Amino acid sequence: MPAPIVKICCICSLEEAQLAIRAGVRVLGLVSQMPSDPGLIEEPLIASIAKVTPRHIRTFLLTAHTDAVSIAAQHNRCGTTSLQLVDHLPHIELMQSRRMLPAVELIQVIHVSDRNTLDDAVAVAPLVDAILLDSGNPSLAVKELGGTGRTHDCSVSRRIRDAVDKPVFLAGGLNAANLSDAVAAVQPFGLDVCSGLCTDGLLDADKVQVFMRTSRNRRERAKFVPTGLANTGHVPSVRRAPQARNSPTQQVYRSSLISKLQ
Repeated sequence: MPAPIVKICCICSLEEAQLAIRAGVRVLGLVSQMPSDPGLIEEPLIASIAKVTPRHIRTFLLTAHTDAVSIAAQHNRCGTTSLQLVDHLPHIELMQSRRMLPAVELIQVIHVSDRNTLDDAVAVAPLVDAILLDSGNPSLAVKELGGTGRTHDCSVSRRIRDAVDKPVFLAGGLNAANLSDAVAAVQPFGLDVCSGLCTDGLLDADKVQVFMRTSRNRRERAKFVPTGLANTGHVPSVRRAPQARNSPTQQVYRSSLISKLQ
């Protein structure tokens, strides 16, 4: 089966974006202001990169906002295809974000820590297009919401992957050396890598090439089809997790992430 798709996060310039795209990366991560630092790049640069990126490449805006109004306003300034929500959002805010941004993919980050992580992932999966498993620590006084370079317990990630019916990206300390073991353990839809491909804070072309080559050599891929998708002839439909009666989440959510990354 095809290898997991690759997302390179922490893209700092148009040149780095172009390097990643030439290497075969399918998703670019663009980090805005975070609690633990001022953000890797300013919003005008995020918007510039998003504007010139080919539409078949997804651009994820990493946002630390936790209310729908702020999230929608930031997305309108940046114009990415997708939003990576790095902090916990109340479900009402997720539903409001969906209503305000119906054409934008929502990817919820789950920071893998303890057994409650599985419950959190299962609860939020029906409200978003994908789940991204990372190794941050949002319980700190200054929240760590990604980019730590730390790995986490892949057995927990695998349980989450098996329990949800949405695409699962795996992040957290990935590099070419541990990639194969991580993919074998979790079988994610996608891989999210940042510090493992950098040298002195800049994206390293040689490391990118080695990582991509190792990724392509993988022969297994996780289950990845979000349920509720209409059958387009190449993406089968499967069952969505049950929703509460009369819940706003009963509406059919657009989940184009998969078909656009085939």
